[in-house]
Amino acid sequence: MQDRSPGPPRQGGGPEFRRDRAAGKPASPARRKTAAKTSRKTAPAAARGARIEVRDSRIHGRGVYAARDLHKGERIIQYTGRLISWKEADRLPPSDPNDPNHTFLFSLSDGKRVIDASVSRNAARWINHSCDPNCETEEDEKGRVFIEALRDIPRGEELHYDYCLVIDEKITKKLKREYRCHCGAAQCRGTMLALKEKKKKKKRKDH
Repeated sequence: MQDRSPGPPRQGGGPEFRRDRAAGKPASPARRKTAAKTSRKTAPAAARGARIEVRDSRIHGRGVYAARDLHKGERIIQYTGRLISWKEADRLPPSDPNDPNHTFLFSLSDGKRVIDASVSRNAARWINHSCDPNCETEEDEKGRVFIEALRDIPRGEELHYDYCLVIDEKITKKLKREYRCHCGAAQCRGTMLALKEKKKKKKRKDH
């Protein structure tokens, strides 16, 4: 199975940055910004410097933390690696034989290309998933993917975004367990998979 979701699978730390080998395609490929909206918010001069640091995470394996206060809308880091096709990605061996559902692949919105961060020292691959994220992924018109702050993030807080993994098969309890989420958020859905919202049944009115 190959995961074609916009964010890496298995939580960053454990998987060494998320990318799963589940059969899926981007539920919401990194949101694409138009040229008119690509302006980057610049942090105050006094706050410039190292934005992030990588260390152990309570969520999973390694994680990425704010090394200073980050501001809403601030572009934090680019997700980099070699650009390959899904055909090439499908031929890649698991990055961790003991955790075959974990990879460092990030699918682009065209559904054809993937960023393989396994060959990169880029810290973005260690960012974990959360059902209540403080970051989001943005893809620009050149196909570059950036992680940006959804809100102000204080120094020392772990960074995370919603992987929203999409699998091309029926979502079962077994699959949910395989993609179990450990974010601990109050509204945690229990899985990194993107789940369909249940339609509310209309109440029948008595006449």
